[in-house]
Amino acid sequence: MDILYVDTSLLILNKPAGIPVLPDGWEPDAPYLFNQLEEQYPGLGVVHRLDKITSGVMVFARTAQAHRALNIQFEKHAAQKVYHALCNGNPRWKEHVAKHPLRINVGHKHRTMVDTRQGKPAETHFKVLKRYRGPASGLEFALLECTPATGRTHQIRVHAYALGLPLVADTLYSAPPTDLIARPALHALALTLTHPETGERMSFSAPYPDDFAQAITELEHLP
Repeated sequence: MDILYVDTSLLILNKPAGIPVLPDGWEPDAPYLFNQLEEQYPGLGVVHRLDKITSGVMVFARTAQAHRALNIQFEKHAAQKVYHALCNGNPRWKEHVAKHPLRINVGHKHRTMVDTRQGKPAETHFKVLKRYRGPASGLEFALLECTPATGRTHQIRVHAYALGLPLVADTLYSAPPTDLIARPALHALALTLTHPETGERMSFSAPYPDDFAQAITELEHLP
């Protein structure tokens, strides 16, 4: 495990892609992150989750007091999360705020869907960091900075899809097949929060994992 920071209240982890934080009802016997961490750090509390496919920064609480304080920060959106994502297509905008209401766990694939009648409010701020174009192939991609103001399941993935910009390799949300990366290209880059004991505002970041960095390298050399 790539531990970014640990003290008596907090454990900050660079989560690898491919492992769920907690067991789910569809793969109850699969390995999961919390079980592995708790062997070394007993008494951990889960504050938030990342999708199984997502890499990057996560925080766990080491005491009940820290758990309560961090839960309040996340509920009030006082903890700020920044993701980087690779999307299919070339956005016409430099920055955009998506506000499509979302309904989770739809259908046998347990997708999240835009639902203007029954969906819950959701908001994601998108910013284009870089555009990639293949003059010969005609392919277009973009590196996006994604800042969610709410925390719905699959929120960034579905908002990108709703904008016509599905994340690279996110076939659950209609992305075309690709050899660039074997999972949806989403990385939790940074997390800023207030320390539950000291009151200090703290920021943590995680470098791109190898697969995400390699995908960017390939996009920079599109034919």
